[in-house]
Amino acid sequence: MAVLNDRGELRAAGGAVVRDVDGRGVEVLLVHRPKYDDWTLPKGKVDEGESDDDCALREVLEETGFRCRLLRELPATRYADRFGRPKVVRYWEMQVIDGSFEAHDEVDELRWVSPRDAISMLSYERDASVIEALEGRS
Repeated sequence: MAVLNDRGELRAAGGAVVRDVDGRGVEVLLVHRPKYDDWTLPKGKVDEGESDDDCALREVLEETGFRCRLLRELPATRYADRFGRPKVVRYWEMQVIDGSFEAHDEVDELRWVSPRDAISMLSYERDASVIEALEGRS
């Protein structure tokens, strides 16, 4: 069942997982979803009774295999989903605690890239504002 906010938008959450690269700034993790053949940030819908930040951590773990910690909230994105329903995705900057990636049906590949390269790889222009919020770190 879809979980809506007080504005009637579907609630979703995800993460901009980052890592520091010696002498080169920061890299961000993008995932490739074969179902949509897109490059995006890991994200997903909020479950009933789940907070947005818990959803973000769960979705990143499910899609990437990485258990993370939250650093700070980043800009949210708003758009109509593939069924035309209004949707909001809240994002957090995250740092990996542990884990490892194994390809699966939902995500078959991931890449660590600079924020600049991430913006050019993204399949959805709306996600660029999330990455741009990281650029102060790089």
